[in-house]
Amino acid sequence: MLHQLCHSAGGLMATTGNGPLAGVRVVELAGIGPGPFAAMLLADLGADVVRVDRPGGPGLAIDPAYDLTNRNKRSVLIDLKAEDGPRRVLDLVERADILVEGYRPGVAERLGVGPEECLARNPKLVYGRMTGWGQDGPLAPRAGHDIGYIAVTGTLGMIGKADEGPTVPANLVGDYAGGSLYLVVGVLAALQHARAHGEGQVVDAAIVDGAAHLATMIHGMLAAGGWQDRRAANLLDGGCPFYGTYETSDGQYMAVGALEQQFYDEFVRLLGIEAVAPARKDFARWEELRTAVAERFRTRTRAEWTAVFEGSDACVAPVLSMREAPAHPHLAARGTFAEHGGITQPAPAPRFSRTPGSLRRPPALPGADTAEVAHDWDVSALYPHTTEETDR
Repeated sequence: MLHQLCHSAGGLMATTGNGPLAGVRVVELAGIGPGPFAAMLLADLGADVVRVDRPGGPGLAIDPAYDLTNRNKRSVLIDLKAEDGPRRVLDLVERADILVEGYRPGVAERLGVGPEECLARNPKLVYGRMTGWGQDGPLAPRAGHDIGYIAVTGTLGMIGKADEGPTVPANLVGDYAGGSLYLVVGVLAALQHARAHGEGQVVDAAIVDGAAHLATMIHGMLAAGGWQDRRAANLLDGGCPFYGTYETSDGQYMAVGALEQQFYDEFVRLLGIEAVAPARKDFARWEELRTAVAERFRTRTRAEWTAVFEGSDACVAPVLSMREAPAHPHLAARGTFAEHGGITQPAPAPRFSRTPGSLRRPPALPGADTAEVAHDWDVSALYPHTTEETDR
């Protein structure tokens, strides 16, 4: 599988893959965070993504050569504040299927590349808008970041220990789960409509909407009385002694998810507390059970416990660091991580039996592909100095 992910019939510099989105053209107006990740996912699945970078960059403090969210893309450099900037972008838009932008509401319009201008040039265009607060509402014009978006949706408040403040889950829940993935679902659904009916449209992907939507099942449990509206008091939030993490003798951790009875039975047997563990449904003794589990895990190292539970259905796994994860036997066997351009990175996901995604190109360097894109998208007349730009 790994060789399939890293190989492309066109070689390293292939402009598009053979993934399910091969032939789809995407214009990405450069930004940071969820917009670039969404465009990366489209590129991983075969789309030809052209990132419109601005002079000076988007402000992310990372060497562009290591910004993996720009892999499989090409970059052109356009100053949207220059007199001919909007026209150059609109010429790309005319040839595109999807546009992705992550400006604050109204900014794209002021720059001359808002939905009205873009759809006038290309009525079938899917115009994807990625923001934290959305295009309307009292907070729409305000600045924000992942932590604030998940805070107001109730998502952040349910993560962490009962006697501590909420735990910040990096920027995975808001930016990427509630933002990028919902934008991708939205633009692909709109693309299907555009191809069936010839109508483009605007997709308003707000992180607050997506982060709230992710908790749909929990809202149902809350309404039914099966979820308490406080941290670490429920089945899936660390309140349950057989669904959580435990420290081992070497200061590492094991993750336990033995929810169902048959898995729990195997868990307590292999852990060696079968004779002393109270009944799993005796909620009044959950702290006693938690103590027994914790004390037992502290008697061996993470590696030793991993060996104990290997091959079982006890639903126990070692908690690995990001650098350790690629070497896990299961992930290595599946090729979940791949090395490309000297960087170990997550391979494209999900997987397709006939049209697999691929790693074709390293992260796009700002402006490096202007001449190539001008040729491929037939907009060369707009780039009279493409050779000079590319050589600089």
